Amino acid sequence: MLHPYRLNTRRAALALGALAVGVVAFSAAAGAAPLQLFPFFMTPPVQAAPQLQAPPQADEDGIAVELPARLKRQVVNYATREAPGTIIIDTPNTYLYLVMGHGQAMRYGIGVGRDGFTWSGVQSITKKAEWPDWTPPPEMIARQPYLPRQMAGGPGNPLGARAMYLGGTIYRIHGTNAPDTIGKHVSSGCIRLTNDDVADLYSRVNVGTKVIVLPMTERRADLGAATR
Repeated sequence: MLHPYRLNTRRAALALGALAVGVVAFSAAAGAAPLQLFPFFMTPPVQAAPQLQAPPQADEDGIAVELPARLKRQVVNYATREAPGTIIIDTPNTYLYLVMGHGQAMRYGIGVGRDGFTWSGVQSITKKAEWPDWTPPPEMIARQPYLPRQMAGGPGNPLGARAMYLGGTIYRIHGTNAPDTIGKHVSSGCIRLTNDDVADLYSRVNVGTKVIVLPMTERRADLGAATR
């Protein structure tokens, strides 16, 4: 003879089993997806948090932006003595080159500093961030006091999907939620790419990568002969 406690436990288990069968049968009859039921002594599996995805590239009116062919990411012929992995910012032509070696580079269309806000020099990537927060520097706040003092990262953030910080400067290579500004001189000195392109570049470079920013006066010939 079963102990009363064991008997009650067995009856409870049978009752739970019958209830589960009944619920599943009802769901199937109603055309609904079967429910997942877990015994009281089991923990349901934890669902992974959804990954933040970059929204489709569109302008402020929500209209999809199609970049001109010359500004789309592509492998091009590019003669340079710089080592593979070096980033070269061609400010006047609004291109970013990632040197690949063997006379080739990955070229990205970019947005650069507007008149009076371009700069040049050699820096290195000192920090990388995904969906970075944005804290406008004091110099920008002084010019545009209406700006927020801090903005959390996300699709609406001006820094876009990725950011690579340049040395001890206030400048960054970053994404943008305004892809229609690519190919233009519009920023306060930062280098901007589409979110798709900045994510691609981000995956190819590391902290310590050398970044050469060419001045506006050094206008190079467009080496836009795509290799594929």
